Amino acid sequence: MTETVRPAFHGFEQIPLKEYAERAYLDYSMYVVLDRALPFLGDGLKPVQRRIVYAMSELGLNAAAKPKKSARTVGDVIGKYHPHGDSACYEAMVLMAQPFSYRYPLIEGQGNFGSSDDPKSFAAMRYTEAKLTPIAEVLLGELGQGTVDWTPNFDGTLEEPTWLPARLPHLLLNGTTGIAVGMATDVPPHNLNEVVSAAIRLIEDPDASTRDLCEHVLGPDYPTEAEIITPRADLLAMYDTGLGSVRARAVYVKEGTHIVVTALPYQASPGKVIEQIASQMRAKKLPWLEDLRDESDHATPTRIVLVPRSNRVDIDQLMGHLFATTDLEKSYRVNFNVIGLDGRPQVKGLKAFLGEWLGFRLDTVTRRLKHRLEKVERRLHLLEGLLIAFLNLDEVIRIIRSEDEPRPVLMARFGLSDDQTDYILETKLRQLARLEEMKIRGEESELDAERDRLIATLGSKAKLRKLVKDELLADAKKFGDARRSPLVARDAAQAMSESDLVPSEPMTIVVSEKGWVRAAKGHDIDPAGLSYREGDGLLVAARGRSTQQVAFLDSTGRAYSTIVHSLPSARGNGEPLTGRFSPSAGASFQAVASGENDQRLVIASSHGYGFVTRFENLTGRNKAGKAMLSLTPGASVLQPAPVNDMGQDRIVVATTAGHLLAFPVSELPELDKGKGNKLIDIPKAKLGTERVVAIAVVPSGGTLSVKSGARTMSLSWKDLDGYLGSRAARGGLLPRGWQKVEGLAVE
Repeated sequence: MTETVRPAFHGFEQIPLKEYAERAYLDYSMYVVLDRALPFLGDGLKPVQRRIVYAMSELGLNAAAKPKKSARTVGDVIGKYHPHGDSACYEAMVLMAQPFSYRYPLIEGQGNFGSSDDPKSFAAMRYTEAKLTPIAEVLLGELGQGTVDWTPNFDGTLEEPTWLPARLPHLLLNGTTGIAVGMATDVPPHNLNEVVSAAIRLIEDPDASTRDLCEHVLGPDYPTEAEIITPRADLLAMYDTGLGSVRARAVYVKEGTHIVVTALPYQASPGKVIEQIASQMRAKKLPWLEDLRDESDHATPTRIVLVPRSNRVDIDQLMGHLFATTDLEKSYRVNFNVIGLDGRPQVKGLKAFLGEWLGFRLDTVTRRLKHRLEKVERRLHLLEGLLIAFLNLDEVIRIIRSEDEPRPVLMARFGLSDDQTDYILETKLRQLARLEEMKIRGEESELDAERDRLIATLGSKAKLRKLVKDELLADAKKFGDARRSPLVARDAAQAMSESDLVPSEPMTIVVSEKGWVRAAKGHDIDPAGLSYREGDGLLVAARGRSTQQVAFLDSTGRAYSTIVHSLPSARGNGEPLTGRFSPSAGASFQAVASGENDQRLVIASSHGYGFVTRFENLTGRNKAGKAMLSLTPGASVLQPAPVNDMGQDRIVVATTAGHLLAFPVSELPELDKGKGNKLIDIPKAKLGTERVVAIAVVPSGGTLSVKSGARTMSLSWKDLDGYLGSRAARGGLLPRGWQKVEGLAVE
């Protein structure tokens, strides 16, 4: 028989790195999920919260006690039960004391425990004091009544409760948030009375649907008075699946011409909201607002005053814009992912959640009653032995005085148990009075009745459920309050467009020869009369409105656009267009146009090609522009001409040789981009010297002005008949002395 040779053990185990990493990460993940980030459905607490509440109860810091330094509490928690960082533990403790963070705070703090503007502005733990609030008794009241399992602490020197025997579904009352590994939880707070009402409905009708329970639980109830505007159907779906979102909106009132915000959404910082509004005002995106003030104080924690510019401002529209663009309206994710009674994390709907919690509560009450029954029966057993001693008092005294070991003699003489005998021997002499015998018989009678009640309750599911129901109602009467967050049906907030936020004013857009742009208020501006930088001068100008887009065409035929009101004022020299857009190297800006999106324009080149297009085709968000007019070599872009009526207007084209051609706009195609069609005939022999100098669109009955040097000639609609022809014709020659055309204008 051969002996098995075992490998030598060197004090360490060799395993593949892949296996070690998987095992270590899984262990860490399970720790984070079960012991740090997710709450237990029964008491609604994470381990650190549970340990803080339990440690405070062990320190005697109940609601009627004098508070102690927070550092004392944190020291006990991390020294006895929670071997982690003191700052994280203190922050968890502070959170449970903040009335703006917890719907029903478990801790009453004295000192600086932060503010709604900055929840983390609390003082150091050495400065603050704390004790438990009265509602914490709901979690701790039955702790010593056999209702929970106990587990050794981290070093095995003490025991701590695995959970707390909550009499109310605390997780629904105060909610929680947590991020684990691969999962998270977001449970919103709720109103105590509504939750208790739903729990009682489920006790009375176990087949009640989620919709039935939502007749009681109307929706989340945050610590602030902001409105919950989530539609009813969305709330029902959220409670049915355990997943969804809730939207809360600030409350405002009108005080004269002022707007006063009186309540902000949960976890919205007043300072941040004010900064968000102020930044829009600085960026001139809120021209309707003149002033913004924060008048909050201790008496009125939230009072933000908005001062409109005039009483003509549509306040509802303005507030709708602020709701959409600031934290005056917030959305909260909802994810009922909790650790169930089976110790596993799972997303639960409202019915599943309440049903499982009621199972937890029934089990807790059963354990409490059994624990009490054991105590009652033990007391009755002791009283029975004590009564035997009273009936045979002389004999008992004789045995105790004469026997060296009276204990076994008493047990044999009167048939007593060990516990009864020890209790008799420990009885004080003053308890041997006749009056004490009467008290014992009275106590025995009361305990007999209590034992019968306990046995009857434990033996009947109906009585057990009624007991749970009565206790829920009692706690609701003691701790319940009115709903804080009203449920209001509101339409979704809409941010106003940039053009809506700016008053519509007539503007003149001016582009200089060197590509500098500015905008002057009014249409009666003389662009040539403005001051220009040395060596610069007027190139082109166009009329528009502050709320419209303006488009610029460069020498390559590309179009660039921006909003008119964003252009610099004409009081200065403006700014270079190359700082706003990114044209190709060597390109220069040659034309400008502004109008509504449906405005039609004639776009043309100096070589006599063009087309009709909608102004919208010239606009876009690309800094590099968009291709619009395809140019032949050597051609330049002409100033676009607006079209009023495609069926009646005439296009007039003038060349440097003095040729003028008028033809109907309808003969020119409408394109999105391209080279276009020939407008006027320029003989090939003259292409190098003759070009189109300008185009104009003359409405029916309008007058055309032809500029030549310092002189201007006016041509009426009837005068234009002499130059009327078909598109691409040569046109008529202007009179001698007017053939050097410099520009066209329509009056």
